[in-house]
Amino acid sequence: MAPLMTELVGFPELTPYKGGWCGNEIHAEVFTPSIRQKARKYTRLFGDQLRKEGYKGYFELDFLIDQDNGRVYLGELNPRITGASSITNHAVFALADAPLFLFHLLEWMDVPYELSVKSINDRWARPENIDNWSQLVIKHTEDTVEYTTEAPKSGIWKKQKDGTIAYDRMDTHRRAVEKENEAFFLRITGEGDYLYEGADIGILVMRGRLMTDDFKLTKRAKEWITAIQDQYKTTEPKGTKADQDKISEIAGFKML
Repeated sequence: MAPLMTELVGFPELTPYKGGWCGNEIHAEVFTPSIRQKARKYTRLFGDQLRKEGYKGYFELDFLIDQDNGRVYLGELNPRITGASSITNHAVFALADAPLFLFHLLEWMDVPYELSVKSINDRWARPENIDNWSQLVIKHTEDTVEYTTEAPKSGIWKKQKDGTIAYDRMDTHRRAVEKENEAFFLRITGEGDYLYEGADIGILVMRGRLMTDDFKLTKRAKEWITAIQDQYKTTEPKGTKADQDKISEIAGFKML
């Protein structure tokens, strides 16, 4: 079991969806030992039941934690690889042993293997083995339809002294981000694509935290969001009004 992560939820700078998931943070001090222990216990119980039902492989649970009394509730089950999977699979504890996704593949390929689940879980739970990473999932938040003429490249971007960002180098791994003034951007909307309300622009991954202790976006997070958005150039969409309305409906169900 990977360590707990916090979720970024409903930030209007990132998503038009009220309560919509828009990122994650992973760091050792995020929850008390008591809460972590409860979550691990409940996850194991849930996993044991899934196994009895015939499910095998990767799954993730979302927990809701009452900050007043520390009670842990089930939020939802995602029996699949999710948008948060990249954070845990590339973390230092996973690279030191094996990513969770490797176990997923071994299960589905019926490859025999032996390991001590308890030893791995205990090792992954140690604070010194949990590094500090965050990701932002950036969506188009305006109620508009726009045609993209310029879009930023995927790779490592670096913040300059004047506060702007510049493309630094191509890389496909977030661990190439060496300092907190760098970030890895995975482009989703590219040149020739349409931007509409709720469209995924891209994912920004960087070292360090992007939320304060009271779950507000940090100044650094807001600056990076704006900087990435400024890299996009758009024009009026092509086609008829009916075409534009059809594009707008693509993610319209999420606005309900």
